[in-house]
Amino acid sequence: TNIGSILASVNPYKLIPGLYGEDAIDQYRQHRLGELPPHIFATANECYCCLWKRHDSQCVLISGESGAGKTESTKLLLKFLSAMSQTSVGAPVSEKSTRVEEAILES
Repeated sequence: TNIGSILASVNPYKLIPGLYGEDAIDQYRQHRLGELPPHIFATANECYCCLWKRHDSQCVLISGESGAGKTESTKLLLKFLSAMSQTSVGAPVSEKSTRVEEAILES
């Protein structure tokens, strides 16, 4: 759920098909925070929009106990930002996975 611009999430400890796929990225890239159900991609999109459209510096704080999903949340956030940055520079949508994205996600 969202609490203002804060996203509170729970680790389901299992993969939920389609929740973090390319279709979800495409869906959330087209909407502002609050227009769709709460999702880490909505938070990432808000950061991206503020960074590039308003030229505001951004910081995302991911917090939680051990096993809460902080590392996975970070990977998902970076996956979304990588996909957004690739489309903003004119890369075809079919080329979302590049060496740059892989390097960022592996870091």
